[in-house]
Amino acid sequence: MLLRSGLGRAMIDVHVHLAALPEDGNGCYISRKMLGSLLFRFLVRRFGLPLDDPPRANRLYLERLIGTLQAARFVEEAVILGIDGVYDAQGDLDMARTDFLIPAGYVLETAARYRGLLRAGVSINPQRRDALAQLDRAVEAGAALVKFLPNTQGFDPADARYVPFYRAMARHRIPVLTHVGYEFSLAGKDQSVGDPARLTLALDQGVRVIAAHGVSFGLFVYEKYWRTFLALVRDYPNFYWDASALSLPNRVGMLLRIRRHPELGGRMVFGTDYPLSSFAYPALLAGRLPAYLELRRTRNPFDRHYRLLQSLGLRRTAPAADILH
Repeated sequence: MLLRSGLGRAMIDVHVHLAALPEDGNGCYISRKMLGSLLFRFLVRRFGLPLDDPPRANRLYLERLIGTLQAARFVEEAVILGIDGVYDAQGDLDMARTDFLIPAGYVLETAARYRGLLRAGVSINPQRRDALAQLDRAVEAGAALVKFLPNTQGFDPADARYVPFYRAMARHRIPVLTHVGYEFSLAGKDQSVGDPARLTLALDQGVRVIAAHGVSFGLFVYEKYWRTFLALVRDYPNFYWDASALSLPNRVGMLLRIRRHPELGGRMVFGTDYPLSSFAYPALLAGRLPAYLELRRTRNPFDRHYRLLQSLGLRRTAPAADILH
């Protein structure tokens, strides 16, 4: 497949969030706390979502995503991500501790409706009682990857109880995209589980792991995971990282550090963290005034993020199409 620009292989954004309100049969859930969160209020304002009409709100969000993706010059496909809930010690869903739920079935159904544009990134909490069965069903239905958000989902990726799940993932050759660092957008319950060192258990089982947000800590200039990042790239050929959200002020320090290490680009997978914004100012911080001005003129968020990475010298990426299931 060629880019719309005619420049070569199609770019896939592996980090795009599917947002949905509960409506009949979709299995989605949002807590009162989440309804009042800054992220949710931002989405409502940005997309003009009518909270009193969930079917229309869900349709508007999806239409905006599809239109933006179709208008992009450099990105042709997106992996849409669900979010699983919190599970108790017995592996049962704990609704009291779950703030947001976009189930695998809804993600798979949505991606199937827009085949060629969207791929399914299903979220499966390995703590759930039926995690292995969920994984088998998702793979059979065409899932491209599994998404983890340990800080919010209340599990430790380094827990040895999840070895059978990781081995099943490796057997299916389906990668995991996992949040790294501090979690702001959704309520973080245990921020320590965002440590990338906890990903070695999955890596040791042969899982292809994509660490989100450039392995950044997410608390502005302090990048405590830098040495771990370098060690993971050195020691694990099945370790990758995505560039999502790296233009945000709390993560831009890692972006500016990575640009001085072009050898890391071979493990980079393109991602934006849509619908979060991609900003132009990192190019200015790097002394690239012409690039900054061009980025300011680039309205499409997918193209803006792509051009930002290019302007910082991050031109070499791992082929997402070969990593995804």
